[in-house]
Amino acid sequence: MYDADRPPVDPEQLNAIDAMVGRATDAILKAQKPDGHWVFELEADATIPAEFVLLKHYLGEPEDRDLEARIGRYLRRIQALDTHGGWPLFHAGAFDISATVKAYFALKMIGDPVDAPHMVRAREAILAHGGAAATNVFTRIQLALYGAGLWTAIPTMPVELILLPRWFPIHLSKMSYWARTVIVPLLVLQVLKPVAKNPRGVRVDELFLPKTTVKPASKAANTKWLWTIGFNALDVVLKAIDPFWPKGLRKKAFDACVRFVTERLNGEDGLGAIYPAMANSVMMFDAFGYAEDHPDRAVARKSVEKLLVYREDGEVYCQPCVSPVWDTALVAHALLEAGGEEAEAQALKGLEWLKPLQVLDVKGDWADEKPDVRPGGWAFQYNNAHYPDLDDTAVVVMAMDRARRRLGAGGYDEAIARGDEWTVGLQSKNGGFGAFDADNSYHYLNNIPFADHGALLDPPTEDVSGRVVSMMGQLGDADPARMTAALKYLEDTQMADGSWFGRWGVNYVYGTWSVLCDLNAAGAAQTAPTVRKAVEWLNAIQNPDGGWGEDCDSYDLAYKGYTPAPSTASQTAWALLGLMAVGEVDSPAVARGIVWLQAQQQADGLWGQEMYTGGGFPRVFYLRYHGYPKFFPLWAAARYRNLKRSNTREVAWGM
Repeated sequence: MYDADRPPVDPEQLNAIDAMVGRATDAILKAQKPDGHWVFELEADATIPAEFVLLKHYLGEPEDRDLEARIGRYLRRIQALDTHGGWPLFHAGAFDISATVKAYFALKMIGDPVDAPHMVRAREAILAHGGAAATNVFTRIQLALYGAGLWTAIPTMPVELILLPRWFPIHLSKMSYWARTVIVPLLVLQVLKPVAKNPRGVRVDELFLPKTTVKPASKAANTKWLWTIGFNALDVVLKAIDPFWPKGLRKKAFDACVRFVTERLNGEDGLGAIYPAMANSVMMFDAFGYAEDHPDRAVARKSVEKLLVYREDGEVYCQPCVSPVWDTALVAHALLEAGGEEAEAQALKGLEWLKPLQVLDVKGDWADEKPDVRPGGWAFQYNNAHYPDLDDTAVVVMAMDRARRRLGAGGYDEAIARGDEWTVGLQSKNGGFGAFDADNSYHYLNNIPFADHGALLDPPTEDVSGRVVSMMGQLGDADPARMTAALKYLEDTQMADGSWFGRWGVNYVYGTWSVLCDLNAAGAAQTAPTVRKAVEWLNAIQNPDGGWGEDCDSYDLAYKGYTPAPSTASQTAWALLGLMAVGEVDSPAVARGIVWLQAQQQADGLWGQEMYTGGGFPRVFYLRYHGYPKFFPLWAAARYRNLKRSNTREVAWGM
């Protein structure tokens, strides 16, 4: 804990920060939807908009040249022509062969000439990295659906997998929710091997080398050579016996896949409410011969369309999903911190919008592991009842509890109680918490050839565990045994340098913020060695300009330390919130960070940020939350002002 006989408060400085908070608050309020919620753009890399273009041509839908042209402008803008010539997974990132192959294919489909300079650069980069055969499994499937590349080059996942008993080592319930929803329709496509309608007849043969010299590399962590050899041998066997599966068993498996998908379609919010699963479900229905106006196929196709973002500059791109619950809950926290009659009223309006979205009547896939736990969570998206998540639920519960206690808002007791009950009920055996399931830690599955993306599982992580512990501490009624186990998990996962890993945000700054908040909420002493080590780490990595930044490459499997990057608004806010949670509001590091935020505030009252600071899947898929540089800096600045004006350094809330 920083201790210098608490420096005197500078009224002029606090007035300037108050004005900064006011401008940011006004801007955030203008972004609120009429019904009370907030939702900001959620941008990934080139793969999703490219896949959207290819999906339309796979289905042979009527041409929409204007839409394609606008998506094309987006894809060309984010190409890294000034560096490697391809497409990265995040802003200013390294070349990624799978993203580049998909973007190239989509642009060629749109009509870009193959001899155009940007296409030549991309093609040369692809061939230099081993050609299209060196892409990941999902890209090779996309190519095979267009007759480009062989199905035999794709690891086999027999459709009969869906019929296996739960005790079987390879089972869908042992995979993450996103893997389940993406894979089930793919199981059908792998058997039927449909070919895209492709009315323009576009092919990408030029992306394949005469002889493949580069094997696709797995991005999974902690793979074991013995498991890998075993699973590769199994793949050979599965390919050999594929023609001999009994027809009756295969039909039974097909029927089970259709039931799985239709039970989870979520109306216009789509299967799993994530683009890959939604697009795969459309292709599955098409492969089974469902007419375009069949209710299931039609609603699945509509769900994909709703992910498009039409930008004011004329570009269009497709989001991987939407984040209204997450955005609304976090904005509510920021506004409650900012205070003021209007801000608090609109925060309550947002919480009222959230209240009916609590899932109280559906036992989702999480119940396979925890059948005795009652539903009570919130999903990330507008509707995803089978897959609520612990992170969102903990954040919503803390916001409602804060409104209840600070503003005297009524009507939240039952929602809070059920959210708390469901969240803590999904604690894993090691004391930690995963995002969607308990004990989804079957790490041997990362060795199967189909899992080369390294994102097959949903094990407990430090950031989600930190959020749940924050909720438990804020509510003050945690089961001592559960709290002890969770804190032990977090103690055991602290890195040698004092930081914590951040699964859903980039990366160690995010994880460390999350855990420091929970240590405060759980009553840890600010002088505890664990806390001091984390504070020292955050102070040590502060950039010379006063902000904090961290590159997505910190997720690299060869990680040997923090990967620095230019300061960003969201990461600076996380570091500040983490430091202030453990009594560092008067420290020089916090003062410099606040000055950085002041200097970076834009004319509209908000903060800009092109860097990606959200995590989808480490090493594979990153997210640019357009709301993060808007509400997190507001939250941090308001907290600094509030603590400076108060008689305490103590943060009273879990976040």
